[in-house]
Amino acid sequence: MSLFKMATTIESGNAGAANKKKHLGIPAAVFVEDVDSFMKQPGNDTADAVLRKLDEQYQKYKYMELNLVQKKMRLKNQIPQIKQTLAILKHMQKKKDTTEPLDTHFLLADNVYCKASVPPTDKVCLWLGANVMLEYDIDEAESLLEKNLATASRNLESLEEDLDFLRDQFTTTEVNMARVYNWDVMRRSKDNVLKAAERS
Repeated sequence: MSLFKMATTIESGNAGAANKKKHLGIPAAVFVEDVDSFMKQPGNDTADAVLRKLDEQYQKYKYMELNLVQKKMRLKNQIPQIKQTLAILKHMQKKKDTTEPLDTHFLLADNVYCKASVPPTDKVCLWLGANVMLEYDIDEAESLLEKNLATASRNLESLEEDLDFLRDQFTTTEVNMARVYNWDVMRRSKDNVLKAAERS
């Protein structure tokens, strides 16, 4: 029997999900077009309070980006492993009807390999993670890995879209912060001009 390392469970992506749920629940940042009317809304008492809210929203987006980038890195590591395991399975499938053993090296620990002679077999064990290993027929293992590869590729594509959407939210939030800040600077300068005019 041969030991193959398979990635842990892959989150399944639903391509037909509603547009709002398409971006993993990332709230869309609303562009502040008219700052005057925006500042008159309830809860927007001062520019400092609004800037604090916008900064808090910006930090949440940063946290979401960190999580998405970590997921992306895991998937980018997982996909080559699945492809490599599939290639080995295909090679084993060619050799299963022969009588000659398959000579190979397998990983014992980091940078430590062991030479092995594997007799022809139609069974393999896949490491599923969480201390779980299951025995499969080669055909079953191949179909499972192909399904996992398709799911991982789809999830990677979805993550790329979510990261692009998140970058748009960063930009919108940064622009909103700049607009509110500039509005406050202009308001203060007008107030200063009015106070100076009243004194004279």
